[in-house]
Amino acid sequence: MGMTRGRSDLDDTERQAQIIDVFVDAFGEMIAADPDAFRKKFRKMADNPFAFYRGSACLFYADMADCDDPWADERTGRIWIQGDLHAENFGTYMDSAGQIVFDVNDFDEAYLGAFTWDIRRFCASIALLARRKAISDGDIAALIRTYVRAYLRTVRDFARGPLQAEDFKLHLRNTEGTVHEALLNARTRTRVALLDRNTVIEDHERRFGPGKGVRRLDADEHARVAAAFERYLETIPAHKRFHSITYAVKDIVGRKGFGIGSAGLPAYNILVEGQTEALENDVILSMKQGNIAAPSRIVRDTHVTEYFTDHGHRTAVSQRALQAHADPWLGYTVLDGVGYVVSELSPYVDDLDWSDLTEPEEIRPVLGYLGQSTACMHCVSDADSNQTLVAFQSEEAITAAIGGRDDAFVDDMVEFGAHYARQARNDRELFVDAFRNGKIPGINPTAS
Repeated sequence: MGMTRGRSDLDDTERQAQIIDVFVDAFGEMIAADPDAFRKKFRKMADNPFAFYRGSACLFYADMADCDDPWADERTGRIWIQGDLHAENFGTYMDSAGQIVFDVNDFDEAYLGAFTWDIRRFCASIALLARRKAISDGDIAALIRTYVRAYLRTVRDFARGPLQAEDFKLHLRNTEGTVHEALLNARTRTRVALLDRNTVIEDHERRFGPGKGVRRLDADEHARVAAAFERYLETIPAHKRFHSITYAVKDIVGRKGFGIGSAGLPAYNILVEGQTEALENDVILSMKQGNIAAPSRIVRDTHVTEYFTDHGHRTAVSQRALQAHADPWLGYTVLDGVGYVVSELSPYVDDLDWSDLTEPEEIRPVLGYLGQSTACMHCVSDADSNQTLVAFQSEEAITAAIGGRDDAFVDDMVEFGAHYARQARNDRELFVDAFRNGKIPGINPTAS
């Protein structure tokens, strides 16, 4: 695997110092801006190794910079990747064709890099998650093999053609088991229920209601956000635009309280008219500050860097590249010189619930679907998509790089997943020790 300095050759004191340095580099400015948000984020990360792994993509990529990769060549080392592919970044959403699908559903860290980074990161996450369920090492290896072989099978199907992304999309008519149940549950949700949880109706008009993390804006901030929203409208592709009434703004609030990965990032919710004046058709949009993508910290490629105007632009462009039917509301804007990504707060978006998946035989078919989703994501993000950074067919490049060495590739991913999961468990202990003893600059482990 080519594990070099950054993991195996460091003692615990050196590795802890490296973890602190990586976190300060990645989070330092945001910690200074909102130390309370990061204290909460770090508390969540401290809870268990998988939570730590979810919140430490920056550390994973610092390690990948020192990881020899025989599968990454001039082409396969620069394809569109999701950037933070772990077991809980899959779930349901409604695509722009109006179909509820199961797929990758988080693109905050999306960038260009080695296709293996997504696969390696996912394999280690499964090793961590399965160990928490007391699944044996042998069964964990078999589960990872199921995922990787499903990935390879789908990539080869794409390469043979003439199949399109539509042929690999996971939906109600071609899924079974847990994934099918997740789609059925998503189908029962409604926009009205989402609106009822987040808004109130007063004087025959809808506005945001009070709630945890909701912040009312003063006149100046409201005007600046409204102006940023107008700029966002210009970034929606012409073929995905609705008629003008749809984008009429009814209310704007500030928001806090996102998950482990988005701690401390400013965000707003914007309530718009929807496609009719009926209050049940109102739509909530999320406008969230884009963050530096974790893979970008180790990808030294000015052609890629200069392609993006800001992190909001990077997030939106990446999602459109990686999804065959991206959210029709997806776009980006700039507020106070900083990039933001805009998307719908949809009732149909939900992460895969792993809590009831306890036995290997229950998990195995799910991993088959996730391997297919990962491959589909990589294969639609190439010369056939609207972006211009990848000018070749990803499936052909990946197939050529692996050649006839499928078994070796699978073995490499299984070995990496087991190795890095062990490393992440140790790293979490070192992180907890550093955090609770006040060794991370800018964070007081005791709330003031």
